[in-house]
Amino acid sequence: MFAPVYFDHNATTPLAADVLEAMLPFLREQFGNASSRHEYGRAARKAIDEARQQVAAATGAHPTEVIFTSGGSEANNLFLKGAAACLKLGLLAVSAIEHPCVLEPARALVAQGWRLRQIAVDGAGRIDTVDYIEVMAAKPSIVSVMLANNETGVLQDIPALAGQARLGNGGWFHTDAVQALGKLKLDFRALNAAGVHAMTVSAHKIYGPKGAAALVLDKRVELRPLISGGGHERGLRSGTENVAAIVGFGRACELAVARMEQDAAHLAALRIDLEQGLTQLGATIFSKDAERLPNTVYFTLPELDGETLVGKLDRAGFAVASGAACSSVSPEPSHVLRAMGVPLELARCAVRVSFGCGNNAQQVADFLAALGEIAFKLRRMLAMAS
Repeated sequence: MFAPVYFDHNATTPLAADVLEAMLPFLREQFGNASSRHEYGRAARKAIDEARQQVAAATGAHPTEVIFTSGGSEANNLFLKGAAACLKLGLLAVSAIEHPCVLEPARALVAQGWRLRQIAVDGAGRIDTVDYIEVMAAKPSIVSVMLANNETGVLQDIPALAGQARLGNGGWFHTDAVQALGKLKLDFRALNAAGVHAMTVSAHKIYGPKGAAALVLDKRVELRPLISGGGHERGLRSGTENVAAIVGFGRACELAVARMEQDAAHLAALRIDLEQGLTQLGATIFSKDAERLPNTVYFTLPELDGETLVGKLDRAGFAVASGAACSSVSPEPSHVLRAMGVPLELARCAVRVSFGCGNNAQQVADFLAALGEIAFKLRRMLAMAS
């Protein structure tokens, strides 16, 4: 079967063999419900407890601060909606470049009487200092700023932002760290000391299974659960646990921490190779001078539609992403690029490459050759049409 070279690891990652091996017993013979009191149930509960410790170790948290959910979207919704339900109506502040699973619940809270303020970013996708100070002066009750952007890879100085928020108002501060886990060292204890009260992480971005994620939560924060029932996860996320996926999440965290330094150097080298080649092709690289994830390159070849490039690259054997919003139904250009002030016609041309540990320099060279050929043909067609 034809399998394109996979350059879309910010969307999801392949399941690691060691992770699958850890999960298989809990998909077959160890099938117990973790709430049951017999041996099958005790085995499931023990496996969940061990996975919770593994996730906590990877995030610098205490195991009791790890709340398992079905995904990053649920964890983000749990924090925003759960915290809002326990607070007086007030101001909610989120960055303009958040993932839709933060932006949409924030907008939904407006219908309940909350006021929403989107924090501006500069042309590189970093939080605008002046605007942030202005927003904090308005004393928001809830603040959410992502650690690493899923499109540009840009990193935010979360400790500094959280510290400023704490000094200004004392509200709850949350960060979506889904893209950062496995690529950067996470230390919730240090972040918490700086003023971060909650952090979202997910398994399927680190070669773990889909269907497992966590909200790492300061126990002083009161949340109303989205799902009520049997009182699982400290009463914050009822429902029979997906034991196999949780076990896989824990094992994926262990592996990610063990290889993080090696992977970061490998990914950064691939990024350098790609960006050098893209520059020679006349590409514009978004956020090039900002601190970014080592694996992410977001670029445009002006006048060449991003969706068209993605389709042609796929047929040429390379799986990449366009700059469209992270939504299965939205054809609109990236809201991240729009927030950065990128003109609409340029935003429509955006393409994202996100490397994984299995990629190599030869694949990058082959990609650049294919892209150059595709771009030449498309430009020739445009010239003939004009």
